[in-house]
Amino acid sequence: MHTPAAARRGSRRDTPPPRTRDSEAETLRGFLDYLRASIADKVDGAPEPQVRTAAVASGTNLLGLLNHLVHVERALFLGEEVRNWPATFRAAPEDGVADVVARYRETVARANRMLDTCTDLGAPLPRPRPDRPSVRWALVHMVEETGRHAGHADILRELIDGSTGR
Repeated sequence: MHTPAAARRGSRRDTPPPRTRDSEAETLRGFLDYLRASIADKVDGAPEPQVRTAAVASGTNLLGLLNHLVHVERALFLGEEVRNWPATFRAAPEDGVADVVARYRETVARANRMLDTCTDLGAPLPRPRPDRPSVRWALVHMVEETGRHAGHADILRELIDGSTGR
C-alpha cells in the first residue's frame, strides 16, 4: 500500500471545532482559543531556518506570523501600542521557535485573564487606551485575524516539512 508523502512526513489528524456552551461569549472565546492553539501547535517544533524563511512572494514566514499575532493580541486586548505593524511579521534573529511560541502562549494567557473580567460583550474593552472597541468586536476581530493567519500557517508548515492537520 502506498502512503502519501504528507502522511510519511508528520501529518496529523484534524482537531474538530470546539463544543461550546450556548452563550455568545463562550462560543466566541471557545473558537478563539481553538484557533490560538491551532496556530501555536502549527509553529511549535518547526525547523530552523525554514520557520523564518519566506516561502511565498509576499515574504511571509511561519515564525513571523506567530510573532505578529503576539503583537495583535497585546495591542487589542492589553492596550499596548504598536508603531510599526510590518515589523511585527519578523521575529528577532535571537528568538527561536520555542521563544516565540512561549511568548504567544503567555500573551494569550494574559489576554484571557483580562477577558475573564468582562461580563458584558457590549461594553468597551478595559484597556489603557482611548480607542476602546466593544468586547464583542474585539473577540470577533481576533477570531478573524487568528483564523486567517492559522490558514496561512497551515500552508507554510506544509511547504516546510509536509506537516498537515490542525
